[in-house]
Amino acid sequence: MILKASQRGGGGELARHLLRLDQNEHVEVHELRGFVADDLRGAFREAYALSKGTRCRQFLFSLSLNPPQTANVPEKAFRDAIRTVEKELGLTGQPRVIVFHEKEGRRHAHCVWSRIKANTMTAVNLPHFKMKLRDISRALYVKHDWRMPDGLVDQRDRSPLNFTREQWQQAKRAGLDPKTIKSLFQQSWAASDSLVSFSRALEEKGFWLAQGDRRGFVAVDFRGEVYSVARTVGTPTKTVNARLGDSAKLPSVEQVKATIAQKMTEAIREDIRTAERAFAEQSGGLALQRREMVSQQRAERQKLKEQHEQRRVRDTKERAARLSTGLWGLWQKFTGRYGKIRKENEQQAQQARLRDQAEKESLIAKQLADRRTLQRDIREAKSAYDQNMKELYRNVAQLTQTQGQQQKPVQEQSRTTAEKEKPPIQLSSDRAIENTRSEGRGRRREPK
Repeated sequence: MILKASQRGGGGELARHLLRLDQNEHVEVHELRGFVADDLRGAFREAYALSKGTRCRQFLFSLSLNPPQTANVPEKAFRDAIRTVEKELGLTGQPRVIVFHEKEGRRHAHCVWSRIKANTMTAVNLPHFKMKLRDISRALYVKHDWRMPDGLVDQRDRSPLNFTREQWQQAKRAGLDPKTIKSLFQQSWAASDSLVSFSRALEEKGFWLAQGDRRGFVAVDFRGEVYSVARTVGTPTKTVNARLGDSAKLPSVEQVKATIAQKMTEAIREDIRTAERAFAEQSGGLALQRREMVSQQRAERQKLKEQHEQRRVRDTKERAARLSTGLWGLWQKFTGRYGKIRKENEQQAQQARLRDQAEKESLIAKQLADRRTLQRDIREAKSAYDQNMKELYRNVAQLTQTQGQQQKPVQEQSRTTAEKEKPPIQLSSDRAIENTRSEGRGRRREPK
């Protein structure tokens, strides 16, 4: 599984993020260890209060554990991975919380430790933790026989289509997948070697180059979204400037937006609205199915939780009844029967916990499978919409280019016609004579 971690402060913000049900379909606070508080926010407040006795500002260490998309990973595998991370990073015994998230048919976990050692009032030092996590991640892929991502095998093979949260939000506004946008820019960049060729390649895909606020190169689409060329292509700014030259030659963003708005016809706008309405209707139906499925799954999990609690209380009472009190209880202890019954009770309690855990994981696995089926339909609908939007971007580029080519000949034809209709300049006779004399005086005589 992919392991990503960071040292950080801001416990309140982290708690809000971990408990968000609007971005996650299921959230489970699985464990709170080493804290007096019995809730996530209270635990992080404890960690913050303890850190005030030190100079440590990043008093938390936050780790996310992301298994492959379709892998059914039991809780034990997550806990074993967390235990390995603790041992390698020196966090064994530190207060921690474990939270499980589920979204889009995929389950992952978060573990957050307090870095502050209460007995010494010092923070756990975490040198080279990214390299250590990378090695642990590789070992986990080998252990579970998962296909290891190319970027984990060799960092030079990392996907060039990775994107930031800001790029994801921008792509969402543009109606395209963020990977699609990065791919279009990278294709244009690979097929060009100058400002002219890169500009032409982008325009064929529905993006126009412009000069950014800081004199950098940006691209604008027909919606008015502005993309940083260097960030979207994934190339350093110096490399972009070296190939494209001076961005001052380009129009400003506002000028490009005005030009695009002028060339956008009502037919193009209607095609865009039609595609968006069709996708909204289809995605709306799928979103309704998702909400209904998530609501039903939450109800099923709550029902199972209540059944487990009722059974736990009943079994606990039955086991407690086997241990007598009073004189008979003393007799059980004297004969050794008490210790034997107590050991049997502990074994049965452990078996009951394992049974309940197996039932819970079986239900979660079934629900994840159902959710993945629905998610496949959602991806197919999004892929079809993405393909339609790519085609619309190309159509916008072609139509605007066609309009530009049509307007240019008309302007040239008007200028030629005006020149033909313009009367020749007539000079007066005195003026003509004077010009002739001037030419004569200005002509150099040839030597005899």
